[in-house]
Amino acid sequence: MEEIQQRRFWLVELIAYWEGRLATTHLRAFFGISRQHASNEINRYRETHPGNLLDYRPSDRAHLASPYFERHYISADVAEYLNWMAGLGAHTSPEHKGCQLPNVVLRHPARNVIPQVMRPLVKAIREQRRVEVDYGSIANPDREGRIIVPHTFVNTGLRWHLRAWCEKNQDYRDFVLSRFHGQPEVLDKSPHSAAGDTAWNTEITLILQPDMRLSAEQKAVLEYDYSMEGGQLYLKTRAVLASYLLKEMQVNTKMLDGRPEAQQLVLVNFDDVKEWLF
Repeated sequence: MEEIQQRRFWLVELIAYWEGRLATTHLRAFFGISRQHASNEINRYRETHPGNLLDYRPSDRAHLASPYFERHYISADVAEYLNWMAGLGAHTSPEHKGCQLPNVVLRHPARNVIPQVMRPLVKAIREQRRVEVDYGSIANPDREGRIIVPHTFVNTGLRWHLRAWCEKNQDYRDFVLSRFHGQPEVLDKSPHSAAGDTAWNTEITLILQPDMRLSAEQKAVLEYDYSMEGGQLYLKTRAVLASYLLKEMQVNTKMLDGRPEAQQLVLVNFDDVKEWLF
């Protein structure tokens, strides 16, 4: 199969598998092709893999995924879909193949997320709806039903979260995607949206600098490494993501590591941002 055809089948499968429905608009927007061309690509996929997509349903303006859907071009890792949604997972164009250099990307273990969980969550986000979920956390491992209003998928580096209004806590919270169970039930519309999420909409600046216990030469290495200005690194971030960012950069705000070579960076303006940290 030619590269372009495989890329189109990959997208057909990616959307249908994780969202449960596929419209020509998906292919038209991503590949810049006409509606008729997109329709032909979908039909070609159906001929190649019969049984994966049901007949076009005018009421849905889309093909729905079959209950017997089998993957041929995608993995079972939801990160593939979410990275594509975030603009990070587009396949390399054939014309760029010859420009690539050898590289390796560190892969984290795939989290256990299934389409039956994702499809209602995607629908709830797009339509700003309440959704009843079965969620198990470290604090409550026995799981409990709750109603949330999701607004954004968030990649924290090691895993994907769902940012949502939680009716139980009457606040916006982070939910680990792989801890949802069963099939969420989409309910009615909700007035709660990302606009009301204060921690999400508040921007703060984290100021980092080399650990003061390092030698001048070691500090210079880090200053060059991060293109610091005046020996400091300024990172703007959504307040709710500050702790995740610090963790990803291995900056411990509760105690200094015994070895400054391990700590490397410290948070200078802790008092200014501590209200937003875990």
